[in-house]
Amino acid sequence: MGIGRVFLIGAGPGDPGLLTLRGADRLGKADVVLYDGLSNVDLLAHAPHAEHICVGKHGQSRIWKQPEIIAEMLAHAVAGKTVARLKGGDPAVFARTSEEVDALREAEIDFEIVPGITAALAAGSFAGIPITHRRLASAVALVTGHEEPGKVESALDWQALANFPGTLVVYMGVTTAQAWTNSLIQAGKDPATSAAIIRRCSLPDQQAIHCRLDEVAGHLTPASKFRPPVITIIGPVTELAESMDWVTRRPLHGQTVLVTRPIDKAESLAGPLRDLGAHVLVHPAIKTGPVKDRTELQQVTDRFDEFDAVIFCSENGVRYFMDHFTQQSNADIRSFAGKLIGCIGSKTANRLFQDYHLRTDVVPQDFSAESLADAIADELAGKQVLVIRASRGADTLPVLLTQSGAIVHQVIAYENSDVEKADPAVIDSMRDGNIDWTTITSSATAESLSRMFGDALTKTKIASLSPITSTAVRKAGLEISAEANPYTIDSLIEQILKS
Repeated sequence: MGIGRVFLIGAGPGDPGLLTLRGADRLGKADVVLYDGLSNVDLLAHAPHAEHICVGKHGQSRIWKQPEIIAEMLAHAVAGKTVARLKGGDPAVFARTSEEVDALREAEIDFEIVPGITAALAAGSFAGIPITHRRLASAVALVTGHEEPGKVESALDWQALANFPGTLVVYMGVTTAQAWTNSLIQAGKDPATSAAIIRRCSLPDQQAIHCRLDEVAGHLTPASKFRPPVITIIGPVTELAESMDWVTRRPLHGQTVLVTRPIDKAESLAGPLRDLGAHVLVHPAIKTGPVKDRTELQQVTDRFDEFDAVIFCSENGVRYFMDHFTQQSNADIRSFAGKLIGCIGSKTANRLFQDYHLRTDVVPQDFSAESLADAIADELAGKQVLVIRASRGADTLPVLLTQSGAIVHQVIAYENSDVEKADPAVIDSMRDGNIDWTTITSSATAESLSRMFGDALTKTKIASLSPITSTAVRKAGLEISAEANPYTIDSLIEQILKS
């Protein structure tokens, strides 16, 4: 095996939506991802099949020393793997990228540097502060508040910075705030200069403090709990924040929502919630996968021509059944010709059309098994009907169709299994009342959540996708605060907004 290559990727300031398209593409090519503590772990979804290693730099896990990070990166690359080195912000701004590049060049390992959005730019936009302004600031200086340890003298010209005719942005300046603010003031900077301290910029729990330059250090003491990641913007542009703020005006700003869908489905709910300002925690309660024994799947595939109708109960049903169907040596999509195709839900119907160009004949208006049965029961009396479903779930549709005279054949296309245990940190957060909403999108999810979280769920509001899901939630002794109608993700979000 030959030597691999390394992508040095800027992860951006925190919001996973701010990763560049090129960054996402390069993550998808990686065999190994070495990521900083300041890189949003949601970005790892772009590299689902890679090994993920948190190097802990400035994060909550063990802090790796720079030589250790370089050694780990080189070891994987020399072994022939493609390595993504995911770095907070931009790789070229206070990121020690040059040291990693020097090591790669010395080892003759091919590399590529992918830019990211640096915190100064993101904080300005997300805090409503234009770091340049035609009238107030025509220049910007990015300043480190944490120089290399062991320096005899500072490399910063405080006199020049105090007289700088523009905006100053100080990175990594929490623990040294007293020193650098004093240096600026002693060099002639007006202590009354406006300043803004931005914490966790671009994330839903972003915080901002507006104060004078000589008050900055007082807001960054250990007792203040205003801890990194933090940047400080200094200059009159900070006074524009109130008029340009858009982040706090979003309807779910300040609210935390727990999304419990399987990991491959979570983003369809998590993404829109983030766009509305919510702090989203993704914690799947169930996971999906192909059936271990495909005997029944193979049997219905072999006799597929015998069926008069095919009913898909979910998007996953489309995915797993059609994956199996199209893998057959004699697979022919024209086998669906002349069969009635029914789907519970427009998302399921859309998936069938987008991926396989199959049009659905019947989608019930309220996306329920009962409504679908009402719509097709008379037409299918005496007919052979194939119902494609998960290993768990209600038997409502097969029972109703059978009662109406249809000859129903059920096949399990995929398995739903419970996630074994909850993240203790999420349980604690829920018990402390820090999770405003928990979304539940299936009966199986409700049962799994009840087992994992227990009475902690009484400390959060429940948003349910359908009446069937709500029944399972109430069976667990919980109350429903919002229920989708129709039974779609969009409607679920709409009901949360109304509640």
